[in-house]
Amino acid sequence: MRLTLGPLQYFWPRGRVLAFYREASGWPLDVIYLGENVCSKRRELTTRDWIDLAHEIADGGREVVLCSLALLEAESELASLKRLVENGRCRVEANDLSAVQMLRERGLRFVGGPSLNVYNHETLRLLMDDGLERLVLGVEHGRALIGEFRARGVPLPEFEIAVWGRLPLSYSARCFTARALDLAKDDCGFRCIDYPDGLPLASRDGRPFLTINGISVQTAGHCDLGPELEELRAAGIGLARIYPQQDGTAEIVARFREAIDHGAVLARQGEENGYWYGTSGMDLVEPTQPSVPR
Repeated sequence: MRLTLGPLQYFWPRGRVLAFYREASGWPLDVIYLGENVCSKRRELTTRDWIDLAHEIADGGREVVLCSLALLEAESELASLKRLVENGRCRVEANDLSAVQMLRERGLRFVGGPSLNVYNHETLRLLMDDGLERLVLGVEHGRALIGEFRARGVPLPEFEIAVWGRLPLSYSARCFTARALDLAKDDCGFRCIDYPDGLPLASRDGRPFLTINGISVQTAGHCDLGPELEELRAAGIGLARIYPQQDGTAEIVARFREAIDHGAVLARQGEENGYWYGTSGMDLVEPTQPSVPR
């Protein structure tokens, strides 16, 4: 099993992003995903900057994948996507069908991102015909769907799953952060930059409920599939994804690297894992116990 660093989901200052990836390039990772995949208004780094950074890290011998936006809303975003697709070196994670189409037209193999909505083997087959060679499973995909794919007895792509981090649940043309701060989307002041791990949202009785991240909504807690690594491996999942966070990402990477390389069983540190077991994503399920609603 290989260990990957998923794309940065939050809006950080330029210097912080560059410093983070300079450090991350020295971590024991097999694949690093780069690029803005949430909101095109986040321009601390341009598309050209992301491509240059990807090529710089790839020069060090690391596999690098450039990520497309999950939701395209303007012609300018299509132009940026075209530059990403035609970067000339790194594979692209396609997070919507516009990216799939551009990649297919150019005969380029690609990674299917978690927002592609692959829920059955026919959709998977069509995307493989288009050039998909690795699928990052959607957040609600669990062992049941993997079992269905494998039961078909047909060629399958590589599978990757998020094993740590806040999971992106949805994307919208509206900006949730702007709305929470009583701002118009087109005059948001780029306030996402004030929330390097997203803006926590509690229920009316004060319990953690969701995390607001611009046009995206995430889980409140961290998904943690560390104790399930052996089950993931047995299910045919070849890559384990860690999502970046403000603090402690290096330590999380080191923990998972140790478990993958030496078979150590990780103690649970995150608060959620329900999607893998086919229950609510907010559930915490231990392998020998029924789900524990939160």
